[in-house]
Amino acid sequence: MNIYFIIIITAILVEFLLGCISKLLNLRALNPVLPEEFIEFYDEEKYAKSQEYTRENTRFGFIISSLNLIIILVMILFGGFDYLDKFVRGFEFTSPITNGLVYFAILFFVKDILMIPFSLYANFVIEEKYGFNKMTYKTFISDKLKSYLITIILGGLVMSGILFFFENTGELAWLYAWIAVSVFSVLIQPLYNAVIAPMFNKFTPLEDGELKNIITNYTQKVKFPITRIDVMDGSRRSSHSNAYFSGFGKRKRIALFDTLIEKHSTNELLGILAHEVGHYKKRHILKGIIISVIHSGILFFLMSLFLKNRELFDAFKMTDISVYAGLLFFSILYTPVELVLGLALNALSRKHEFEADAFASETTNSTESMISGLKRLSAENLSNLTPHPLTVALSYSHPPVLKRIKALQKFTIK
Repeated sequence: MNIYFIIIITAILVEFLLGCISKLLNLRALNPVLPEEFIEFYDEEKYAKSQEYTRENTRFGFIISSLNLIIILVMILFGGFDYLDKFVRGFEFTSPITNGLVYFAILFFVKDILMIPFSLYANFVIEEKYGFNKMTYKTFISDKLKSYLITIILGGLVMSGILFFFENTGELAWLYAWIAVSVFSVLIQPLYNAVIAPMFNKFTPLEDGELKNIITNYTQKVKFPITRIDVMDGSRRSSHSNAYFSGFGKRKRIALFDTLIEKHSTNELLGILAHEVGHYKKRHILKGIIISVIHSGILFFLMSLFLKNRELFDAFKMTDISVYAGLLFFSILYTPVELVLGLALNALSRKHEFEADAFASETTNSTESMISGLKRLSAENLSNLTPHPLTVALSYSHPPVLKRIKALQKFTIK
């Protein structure tokens, strides 16, 4: 029996079963008794609605994960990857890079098209039912076409570079690919701000007034340089609310969802923004970039050792060996490592969230407003207030809101 086949199938099934167990435990952890911290923000009907929202999304998530499991098992067990490879080679492209780009393009677009009915259901049935969806079918189609265009251009550029290095630069190919991808990951940020984000949303400068003044005064106080404060029309697609920072150096930008401004007080908004500033001040963004670069370097090095491994290709019933298929197969073989790394990175991310909360509390001197902002944000988004610890460990990059509130309450006691 092929050892790689055993590892791959076992890893795929373990990941699926772990996800199923997590979903079931998460449903059982739903507590019909409203936590006393949220009495002012939920009535009985709204709290019941939030729990049903969690149940419905969990059931839908199980369907999606089951479908993904079936697709990958069918492709492996019945030689689907080999059939596709023979189909692509039938075009007799002159370059293995072109072969690889077409191979990946077919895999991506076929799967994405298969998932469109589920995306439609998620947006126009589940999100609509709970009052979140503001998207029209026209916007859905437009977003999909734009995302395809971006994938073709940027995805094609990155994949072409990776394939070129591994096809032409010998034993150091992994190093060149690592450097190129690392540089791209840095350059994509200004490109996203200047080109990609405006393709999907309209950004309007925040009008002069109390909110702009309080944000400007705060950022000056903590020495956090910003060049723009924008309002984003998030309400075009959803009533969910959020805010984010972007940019490097002195060209930092704040984007506030219009839905966030509508639902929160000025002090609550300041607390939310101060939290994001905390990530920069605590160097969480820099740490994340460093970890990502180190991880990608290790990934590319290990990948270089398996790209033309005959046993790995046999596990996928492949006739011919190729760099592009090797990239895909190693990424699947790497699944167990990614699972363990995911647990560690999620834990680190949750630690960073507590640190950013603490920074915001200390610098705004308005812990109560931060707490009320978190409560309101959770209530408006119908968040699950009692997630199971396994679900938190597997998929939560942020701590459960009750833990964040209890940590913040320590500052009110001091």
